[in-house]
Amino acid sequence: MSWRTTLTIVLLVAAILTGWSVWRHRAPQVATESIGGRPDYLLHDLELVALDDDGKESFTLRAPLVARNPDQGNMEMQSPVFLLPDSEGRYWSVTARSGWVAADGKELRLLGDVTVTGPPEQRAVEMNTAQLNIYPDRDLATAAGAVTITQPGSILRGVGLESNLASKRYELKSQVRSRYVP
Repeated sequence: MSWRTTLTIVLLVAAILTGWSVWRHRAPQVATESIGGRPDYLLHDLELVALDDDGKESFTLRAPLVARNPDQGNMEMQSPVFLLPDSEGRYWSVTARSGWVAADGKELRLLGDVTVTGPPEQRAVEMNTAQLNIYPDRDLATAAGAVTITQPGSILRGVGLESNLASKRYELKSQVRSRYVP
């Protein structure tokens, strides 16, 4: 075997190892398939205060990552925390694994391990579901799937929810079960 053949094999092995090393240590890419392609911008560690048509706070959003879809103008986020003010200025906290906000800010969709917690100044209320749609300008929250509402002294379970955030009234649509805990 000539020295040129040996050198070619050594350089080929070095190139393969270098390519493999670069491939293994590349930066992880943000998943953008769900928003229909490449986002026009990404925001990291975001806090956003959205105002309604009257200039009042509609909701506050905190999220580690937000991507905006350039075609529709909507935003998708990872691990969002929404703070929704009630009529007395206290905040309901809503968390989920992922979320979506319409371009006009009039609809919020939360997906995966959704938890709604009432203001700390009030009686402790917690709601859990897999998906929740919130319409801040209408003070409305809806869920199509299973919902569990826990309050001091009771646990309510049902399928389907419609809740008026202003009046703090909620309606479970079907398969309602109640358990009272002293």
